[in-house]
Amino acid sequence: QVQFVESGGGLVQPGGSLRLSCAAAGSIFSNYAMGWYRQAPGKRRGLVAFIDVGGTKTYGDSVKGRFIISRDIAERTVYLQMNNLQPEDTAVYYCNTVPWVAGGPWGQGTQVTVSS
Repeated sequence: QVQFVESGGGLVQPGGSLRLSCAAAGSIFSNYAMGWYRQAPGKRRGLVAFIDVGGTKTYGDSVKGRFIISRDIAERTVYLQMNNLQPEDTAVYYCNTVPWVAGGPWGQGTQVTVSS
């Protein structure tokens, strides 16, 4: 079963940057698009950005121009470079396949807090 381990979150001031990493066990990159999701307190988890099997990247409107998704297939790792962070980006960030496979596992996520 594929597992995801997210890291790189933290506390940052508005306008700051963070780089998230997600290590995925198994040869999942060859078969699935991979994405970053986030869940803010009291809100549903939503997709932020994803990269498909061919390498095409797609971003949500709220992060377009600020976030960059990338991957290292050999290292089985997906990254999310987050720039110009704003308080509304505060959330727990997760990686997973896109679309999420019903019943599939979620990692523990990594907390991103943007606050002055």
